[in-house]
Amino acid sequence: EDALAEAARVLDAVRMQAAPRFAEAVCAQMDRLEMGGAELVCAVSPLEREAWTRAGASAVEFLFRPGAGMQARPLARIASGGEVSRVMLAVKVVLGAVDGVDTLVFDEVDAGVGGSTAVALADVLADLARTHQVIVVTHLAQVAVRGEAHYVVRKSEGPSGMPETSLQRLSADERPAEIARMLSGDATEASLAHAREMLVQAARG
Repeated sequence: EDALAEAARVLDAVRMQAAPRFAEAVCAQMDRLEMGGAELVCAVSPLEREAWTRAGASAVEFLFRPGAGMQARPLARIASGGEVSRVMLAVKVVLGAVDGVDTLVFDEVDAGVGGSTAVALADVLADLARTHQVIVVTHLAQVAVRGEAHYVVRKSEGPSGMPETSLQRLSADERPAEIARMLSGDATEASLAHAREMLVQAARG
């Protein structure tokens, strides 16, 4: 029991040192994602002896502060789906190559995002793709052009009348038309030219 208590004490001491550094690094990535001054707070709380687990003698919870001067509350309760996705993206970028996950899937990470924030989001995803396989479900052309592979998801009515979903990988020649459609809803001469320019810029990194 004494040895367990000492091990728990050492682990808690390390956690208390690491938590603010980790939160600061995540917040820096959140700033890149232009999240309007939102912050992540790592709260470390001691547990009663009977509540100790293999994870230690304390509970760690992520709190989310939407803006300066606002109270930090549990991330899972107050953040929107898009905010949670972007916080998770920031966390994964900070963890980088030290986590044990090979493939990451992001959905709704671009919810409510546009303009310069969309470009920043694409940059952060590209950084993450250096250490992981990243799959992103997106409606943003700024994100789609950064992918090494581009798939289109289509829903249609099958022979039995039931809806069917198909997945098609686009060739290099097919990508401009799809990017143009994402930009303007149609592949016009202007949107195609813009799409080709975006793809060229993305290829340059």
